[in-house]
Amino acid sequence: MKMTMKREVLFRALQRVQGVVERRNTMPILSHALIDAKGTEAAIFATDLEIGLKGRYEAQVEEPGQITVSARKLYEIVRELPHEEVRLVSSDRKSVSLEAGKSRFQMMTLPPEEFPALPAVDGALELTIDGAAMGELIRKTVFAVGENDARYVLNGTLLTTASVNGKTVLRVVGTDGHRLALADREVTGPGGTAKVKGAAEINAIIPKKALLEIRRLLEERADGPLTLGIAKNQCTIQRDGVVLVARLMEGTYPNYQQVIPKGAMKSLTVNRQLLEGALRRVALLAREKTNAVKWELTGSRLVLTASNPDVGEAQEELAVTYAGEAVTTGFNARYLLDALSVTDTEEVVMELKDALSPCVIREHNGDGSLCVIMPMRI
Repeated sequence: MKMTMKREVLFRALQRVQGVVERRNTMPILSHALIDAKGTEAAIFATDLEIGLKGRYEAQVEEPGQITVSARKLYEIVRELPHEEVRLVSSDRKSVSLEAGKSRFQMMTLPPEEFPALPAVDGALELTIDGAAMGELIRKTVFAVGENDARYVLNGTLLTTASVNGKTVLRVVGTDGHRLALADREVTGPGGTAKVKGAAEINAIIPKKALLEIRRLLEERADGPLTLGIAKNQCTIQRDGVVLVARLMEGTYPNYQQVIPKGAMKSLTVNRQLLEGALRRVALLAREKTNAVKWELTGSRLVLTASNPDVGEAQEELAVTYAGEAVTTGFNARYLLDALSVTDTEEVVMELKDALSPCVIREHNGDGSLCVIMPMRI
């Protein structure tokens, strides 16, 4: 194989696969990226067997061929190169030489036939959604998804369709059992940001890692369409010549509708930035394991208190709009701050029934997204 690529193109390609490459040394080949050069382009592919990312990039190919090389080390080398072009040459399938200006590197390779193939997904359903809308769905829910939770499905996000006020929406739900985040985007109609081809209903659990990789792709460019294909046990995300394939999680997602409180709720409205600032300050003296903050809501006054026998006590008072009965409860400050960080309106609405009921956080006249946080005994 002999090929030349622009340094910025190769760097971007290698940067994209860093989150996918397997870091644990269970299978050495999974720490490598497969480079397949032919015609006028080079395909660069990495996988950890759960997620695969493949992109096609412009290249000057003198001799077609395939190599596998350490994705991390090649990325680190290309990142430090000051030259505009990088030349890769491999003749013995055991090593590859990298040339850029007067810089020379020789790297060991592994047989390309050992590299796992990108699985084919015969999607029964294809969804085209605006990239910015998909990015918002992920941003407003991924923080609540479990991290190495023993309940396997809580480490993923539910992607489903629902009917809201007679309109079909694409819904993303994330929960770790202590909090739940939900966000919708309209699929059909004048305000629709997505179009579905194939089956009308979607019900898939996507791994958190796959969502984070989608978000990284969208950070490069938010606008423009993103195509999502869903089959029985795989999903694909395609955009700008890049394909991400992820294995869907098996299992039954919890009934999130049961978690969202129904019926009469006491509602308070508060300035988001003031509440965030107060929570951050009070949480400095909260117990580190629980981050517990006591809430005392009386009339138009909210008093936040945190105490730690080894450190001391902190208290903040805020003016709020509230007309219900007095309530004393407690919440994890970190969970509240996570929810407020993805809220876009100047004011937030917080709803609860009593001291032992969950708190529902909504944007004031917002887009219908919400976060439910379970209370704590203080």
